[in-house]
Amino acid sequence: MNLIPVINVVDDDPAVSQAISVVARSFGYRVALYKSAEDFLYGYDDTQPGCILLDVKMPGMSGLELQRMLRSAGVRLPVIMMSGHGDIQMAVDAMTNGAVTFLEKPFRMQVLGDQIAKAIELDKKDRDEREQQITAREKLESLTDKEKTVLIEIANGLTNRQIADKLNLSVRAIEDRRSRAMKKLKINSIVELVTILNLGSTSADQNLQS
Repeated sequence: MNLIPVINVVDDDPAVSQAISVVARSFGYRVALYKSAEDFLYGYDDTQPGCILLDVKMPGMSGLELQRMLRSAGVRLPVIMMSGHGDIQMAVDAMTNGAVTFLEKPFRMQVLGDQIAKAIELDKKDRDEREQQITAREKLESLTDKEKTVLIEIANGLTNRQIADKLNLSVRAIEDRRSRAMKKLKINSIVELVTILNLGSTSADQNLQS
């Protein structure tokens, strides 16, 4: 994956798209131009870091319709909405559906650059969090159910003795499971344990907690 962010510009006005492209490239970003929502749906790649600059009114599918579709599909690229015919309701709809901001044309390119930088930072934070979640889940999957059960009880504040009594096991057995599990997870503290359990939590883990 190329780590240079892609600014996906979806606008049926070539002049606007080219102006945005010049600004985005001046900041070192890559740019992908789409003249309609339909073109974007066929061509975008959300595995690449970046954001979407989306015009509200276009022939065919509108920007707001595309935004709702992407949100429903779980596409998490940050969206900056743009419009030369904006109104309060448009802005409210866009922000309600998760837009980073709503820019009315014509806008100052410095303002656009600032909003793109904000969107890129949000995307980076989201991708980092997802990567941490994947890593945590992979580590937790290396545990046996017995080891995971002990760690969940530890995270819930129980002592080794309390866990042993609850599971009808010896304290030594609990200590052994705890030690093996902590080594597999490569952690040394309760704080680290709680963090990795929260990051890697699944419905199965929640069932173990209940």
